[in-house]
Amino acid sequence: MRNRRANKLDTLLSIKLSARYGSKPDVLREVAFSIDRGEILGLVGPSGCGKSTLSLAILRLLHLKRGEARGSIAFQGRDLMQLSEREMRALRGREIGLVLQSPLASLNPALRIGSQLEEAWRAHVRGPRAECQAEIRRMLETVSLPSDEEFLRRYPSQMSVGQAQRVLIGMAVLHHPALLLADEPTSALDPVTQAEILKLFADLSRRFDMSILYISHDLLSVAAISHRVAVLSAGQIVECAETAQVFRNPRHPYTRALVDSIPLQALNDLAGRPAARGAASGQRL
Repeated sequence: MRNRRANKLDTLLSIKLSARYGSKPDVLREVAFSIDRGEILGLVGPSGCGKSTLSLAILRLLHLKRGEARGSIAFQGRDLMQLSEREMRALRGREIGLVLQSPLASLNPALRIGSQLEEAWRAHVRGPRAECQAEIRRMLETVSLPSDEEFLRRYPSQMSVGQAQRVLIGMAVLHHPALLLADEPTSALDPVTQAEILKLFADLSRRFDMSILYISHDLLSVAAISHRVAVLSAGQIVECAETAQVFRNPRHPYTRALVDSIPLQALNDLAGRPAARGAASGQRL
């Protein structure tokens, strides 16, 4: 794997954030990391450690959960913390996309799929309907979904969970954003569909040179897709390194515990060769 950290000009996103809800202690405590253009960074951590708080903070939507963030979010030469709400509305969906973990809950059950995709398109583009329809059909084909009129007229309840997740992904990348936030996007899916969705994310990243912050509690899915892995524990990044290094030589006790919790066969399959349960003590896989 090529070294993506060699050129600072390739940096797309660089953050240093703290966040809290009301008068409670900080959920995030000076969380700092960066993502290069075209890079997939996996963010792993237990439930309740602040992963979803981080994605909402990047989008400047934490106030919807009665939270507040402090710090800086440098994105394509701008500090998002300094932008107005109007400027953020223009940026969300166009330059930064979001995919959530519950596809059927994220789609409007009362609207047909075609109508929801058209709304997502027209939120940022004013153009003829023919252009809108052409882009929607092209994106549906990109995410391996039917693009015919029958599919566009379906309601979310008429689709499988996997299809609904592909619709959400297509909606999120409709405008080819530079950054995609994927927050537990495979947790509601069966193992086969999970693998398909992970491959789709990797293909979209390559096709559009799109960076992805892939957030999950599942270390194996993070390892399967990510160039680097950041480990979040107790509101702080305790380790951030190339994916292979995290698995072969985890340095923080929490990361070592995560690696040791992986079934040995899964660890062998991931490494592609026989492994010894010595990763936690620094031995190579």
